[in-house]
Amino acid sequence: MFVQTLHRNSEVNEVVMALRDDGCVKIGHFLDDDTLNELKSELLPALEKIDKGEDAFFLGDKTRRLSRLFARAPRSISKIALNPLFLDAARSILQANPVNVWIGEASYPVIPDIQISVTQAIQILPGQKAQPLHRDDANVLWRHPAYGREARVQIMVAISDFTEENGATRVIPGSHKWSDDRMPRVEEAVSAEMEPGDALLWLGSLYHGGGENRSNGPRTGVTIAYDLAFLRQEENQYLSIPIEVMKQFPEELQKLLGWTRSVTQNGWVEINGQMRDPLDLLHKKEFTDVGVF
Repeated sequence: MFVQTLHRNSEVNEVVMALRDDGCVKIGHFLDDDTLNELKSELLPALEKIDKGEDAFFLGDKTRRLSRLFARAPRSISKIALNPLFLDAARSILQANPVNVWIGEASYPVIPDIQISVTQAIQILPGQKAQPLHRDDANVLWRHPAYGREARVQIMVAISDFTEENGATRVIPGSHKWSDDRMPRVEEAVSAEMEPGDALLWLGSLYHGGGENRSNGPRTGVTIAYDLAFLRQEENQYLSIPIEVMKQFPEELQKLLGWTRSVTQNGWVEINGQMRDPLDLLHKKEFTDVGVF
């Protein structure tokens, strides 16, 4: 068993096909050297100041976790989030199955929106034991395979080398097709080894987990997840990113971070008795009576 590998010049449909087949795929040289170096300079010093975790079982007692990445490294993190191999693949997977809803006597197909759920820099230090194998969509109690759709597409970008010895992410290719009755076993997992700048994409339904770090150095990566927009974000992006920083992002990214009224009408804000799009709060200065301003 192995992790299928593509390249940053691959087509989006190749990435989607690999995700559908295996539940995960590695993309070589996903980041260019300039963006990789920018990430290192912005995040590594901040990681050094973060305390190790206190949860030895799941989050790791020898693991540092740094979030609020759009506030800490807005330009480089935006490049990851808006990279077509990640964003367009996430849209293809998460928006694949329209939902027919009845409004009165008419039935309408609705394609759900997607949004950024969580951002995190994760540094696994020497001596950290392996993380239990799990599914990321368990945080929204997603069932398999009853819903017939995915809830999440996630990426891990390697900032350092990812090796079997230093705790590379372990995955079970094909486990996204398992029912909830089947338990993941450690011997079924393989290490997704990567060089700095490579990336691993996986579905929320795939069993995976951080590996054990038996080396003498840290293993560092950056992860971002896209979820269906009608689910609650894992990380509260509204409080994590200052308004002035949010205003500087392109509108597409503002929407992906949750500052929009979704196609299912979730996320509106009342302004002068009207249910308005939150983008109005970012773009129109006359709305100054709303609390966040």
